[in-house]
Amino acid sequence: MCIRDSISPAYSLSGVPLAQLRLAKSLGKIGHNVDLIYGCKKHSKIEKSPFIKIIFFNKFRVLGMFIPLVKYLIFNKPEVIFSAEDHLNAIVVLACIVTSSKAKISVSSRVTPIDTYRNSNINFSKGWFLKKLFPLVQSKANLMTCVSKDMIKQYKKIFNKTNQVDVYNIVKTEESILKMKNKIEHKWFINSKTQLIIAAGTLAPWKGFDDLIKAINILIKKKINLKLIIIGDGPEKLSLNNLIKLYKISNQVVILKPVMNTLKYFYNSNIFVLSSRLEGMPNVMIEAMMCGCTIVATDCPTGPREILGKNEYGYLAKVNNPNDLSANIMKAIKKKISAKKTKKILRQFTAEEVIKKQFLLLKIKRKYWMI
Repeated sequence: MCIRDSISPAYSLSGVPLAQLRLAKSLGKIGHNVDLIYGCKKHSKIEKSPFIKIIFFNKFRVLGMFIPLVKYLIFNKPEVIFSAEDHLNAIVVLACIVTSSKAKISVSSRVTPIDTYRNSNINFSKGWFLKKLFPLVQSKANLMTCVSKDMIKQYKKIFNKTNQVDVYNIVKTEESILKMKNKIEHKWFINSKTQLIIAAGTLAPWKGFDDLIKAINILIKKKINLKLIIIGDGPEKLSLNNLIKLYKISNQVVILKPVMNTLKYFYNSNIFVLSSRLEGMPNVMIEAMMCGCTIVATDCPTGPREILGKNEYGYLAKVNNPNDLSANIMKAIKKKISAKKTKKILRQFTAEEVIKKQFLLLKIKRKYWMI
């Protein structure tokens, strides 16, 4: 079977592109011919795999991918296409219509529609166009998925009726288990007797890292022995570093540049904190849980509550509330969540479970996902 995995406009080290990379690798490993298509490359280091072929269209906007995608479909004739993010999903479906492609199409929404369609009432805005195209995508795609149940509820509020079902991202793989045990050379991780708290993601307003730094400052003032490591880059980096300097906590809080392997940092930390104001399904939180971290997350839309339950598999804090976030970090310091307890949750994020669910919903014969 020839599978093409068409994804968001740029290759990056996290988020949607990383989720699609894991899906492509997992499909390749069970014997499928997989092409992984990116619009452009944001990072020079790419995780190459012998199981897949990576193609760059060298287009920095999704709309620019339309013509290359049409040509690709004409000459390669894939049997299955996996696409992610609503704006790319629309382009993929349009390209399939133009080329009369016979491929089965699975489109996935990975970002909360609160963000994607926030300007949909403004004529000719991006959200407006996507809302107009959504019924076409729904009518032509063989499968529409969301990465959380709460996201489906949000889509139903916007579109009244959708065909979406929930299918999680692949997070737990053999490769990821090996990666998390790699050595770390950062001094804070060598024979540390302090509570190591870690966070990772784009340094952007919706990630709430300012609230996390404020929460950590509250705990430091209470003489709690801890250190915070934030891994990431983005528009908020300068303001976050200024906040660290303002609180005079540079000896306890550090921002590290993005790394290829965040898993080894999670594996050597005690607590992972997700301080987001908005999410789809935070892969990074699942990764940290897989690595044995106790999770503290804001109860933001969408994802954390669906996975953590009512503080059963981690601790939920109020959004935009540093005081409540600090209180829940303190709970995590006092009472860790065991890896044995989270094992059941993590099974849903394995390649075996995700591919099985995708293929069953696409009505692809069992022999193709049991290779």
